[in-house]
Amino acid sequence: METNWTSYFSGQIEEILTLLQHDVELETPSDQKERIDRLGAVIAERFAALGCAVDKIEQPVQGDQLRISYGEGAEQILVLGHFDTVKEVGTLAQEPWRIEDGKAYGPGVYDMKSGILFAYFALKAMVEHGLKPSKRLVFFWNTDEEIGSPSGSAPIFEEAKKSALALVVEPSYGAGDLKTSRKGGGVFTVRAEGKAAHAGNEHAIGINAIEELAHQILTIQSWTDYDLGTTLSVGKIVGGTTFNVVPQQAEMVVDVRVQTAAESERVTKLFAELTPVLSGAQLHVSGEIDKFPMERTADTERLFRHAQEQARLEGLALGEKGVGGVSDGNVAALAGIPILDGLGPVGDGAHASHEHIAIEEIPRRIALLLRLLTTL
Repeated sequence: METNWTSYFSGQIEEILTLLQHDVELETPSDQKERIDRLGAVIAERFAALGCAVDKIEQPVQGDQLRISYGEGAEQILVLGHFDTVKEVGTLAQEPWRIEDGKAYGPGVYDMKSGILFAYFALKAMVEHGLKPSKRLVFFWNTDEEIGSPSGSAPIFEEAKKSALALVVEPSYGAGDLKTSRKGGGVFTVRAEGKAAHAGNEHAIGINAIEELAHQILTIQSWTDYDLGTTLSVGKIVGGTTFNVVPQQAEMVVDVRVQTAAESERVTKLFAELTPVLSGAQLHVSGEIDKFPMERTADTERLFRHAQEQARLEGLALGEKGVGGVSDGNVAALAGIPILDGLGPVGDGAHASHEHIAIEEIPRRIALLLRLLTTL
């Protein structure tokens, strides 16, 4: 492949930014089905015009997901992304689309409407230049990733089971690194039950649920193991009624992140084995680690080395990073396939007011994606 695709896409930057502005200005919070479906119809039309088969997976509450396929072959490559955002309707008034100092700003521009558009322009160039992928391409554009993919997880997993590998066009890390591993995670709730009593007159007969919870907090926090990539964080505690009553109830919510499936099993077992410290107290534990870790395997390393070679052809030095956040790549990882994540834009500010992408990096990111789609 002799073409310098970075130069090619540099010549299309005006068109890319025009379409990106359009998509950003269609605000699509996860809970706004009508708005999400409006943008979904636009995305579907674009890919259909390239000769893709477009299937809409209708949802009663969340936006309708899109399964878009192109090409033929016994094997398939799964390309994942989402077009729901965390930004509420009306955010554009405070965070309008704008271009400043070589950066494009706007709600959802970085996380992750640009990644889907990059995939479209990569495929568009393939079609226009007669480049055929060696495997069937399946683009799955999810609509509820930002709220944990309640409707998207099942179809993503089913597609992953049929795929040789997955490419995720979520934002890159830092200056453009790919994400070759992601921690899994979940949330546990621990509720302590004690016995209420007057704090002055009957303190001795009370069982302080907050005290019980304090013991449990220290235990749970001690399960953190940075060497293994496991972290537990008690992020919220509530309890008691008023200051002069020994509290009968207290509750905490715990964020859990794990690097490996083995750690997921270990931590889940530890929660199940929690026992009260105070005599007469009771504990009620609920929750689970519902996001499987996306582990860096030998197959992942081979996939990353191939991406590095393709990036060098565009003059791009490509790095990798393991991250703590989850994506739909974690769902695909359940199928045991190698995954490259972070193939989307270079930028910063996911979920923040300064969300932006670096315009000069757009051609290189699309070029890398095209090379992967035509060489894997």
